[in-house]
Amino acid sequence: MTNRTRERSLDNHAPDLPPRFPVPADRSIQNAGLIAGASLMLMAALAGFGNFVVIEGLVTPGDAAQTARDVVDSDGLFRLGVAMMYLVIVLDVVLAWALLMVFSPVSRDLSRLTAWFRLAYAGVFMVALGHLAGIPDLLTSQGYSTAFTPEQLQAQALLKTDSFNDIWMAGLLLFGVHLFLLGVLVIRSGYVPKVIGALLLVAGVGYPFDTFVSVFSEGSPFAISTFTFLGEFLLGLWLLVRGRRIHSGSELS
Repeated sequence: MTNRTRERSLDNHAPDLPPRFPVPADRSIQNAGLIAGASLMLMAALAGFGNFVVIEGLVTPGDAAQTARDVVDSDGLFRLGVAMMYLVIVLDVVLAWALLMVFSPVSRDLSRLTAWFRLAYAGVFMVALGHLAGIPDLLTSQGYSTAFTPEQLQAQALLKTDSFNDIWMAGLLLFGVHLFLLGVLVIRSGYVPKVIGALLLVAGVGYPFDTFVSVFSEGSPFAISTFTFLGEFLLGLWLLVRGRRIHSGSELS
């Protein structure tokens, strides 16, 4: 047997070696990572405006009359804030899919469970948001004003904001579980920094803690999730910056 023939024979029986460059499946993961990163950054901006500028800026806890005046005087701003948070729900669905794609190489079953918890939270948040969406019409519609006194309408509007907060806090329990499972996937992935996974685990505990504290406390208790949200923000930033370098077969520095 000649040397050339022997080389062909060895090539036919050579084991499949891992490709030097990312396979097409990795390109899908990279694209999904960029979508996830962009979605998280956009969600942070929309939710920040909707929550801090509109809801907390226009709703005065315990003061129905002041809340009604502020909402009516800033009707367009209030509606814009609610519309932005509806967009957040759409992005939640997109993000659930994108994160499923990014972390399926780690564990397909755990990634699916993580995505389902995000979708469940999005559904609860949509129900909660429906209470806010009806407040401007409640306070300005002629049909309501003939059936109820101004004080009754103001009280109902404030009750709707309380219902929004109560339902949202219940949904944050699901959101916390989602973040905790996401933290596990990040730590196990090998291609996302483990420190981000650790911060997600902390956030995953923080949100449920706030949910249960709200049940046993009166008024507006201190929310530790105000400080534990950092993990999800850093994940979005990392995916946006490093998403195109994700390779499921190797670790990134």
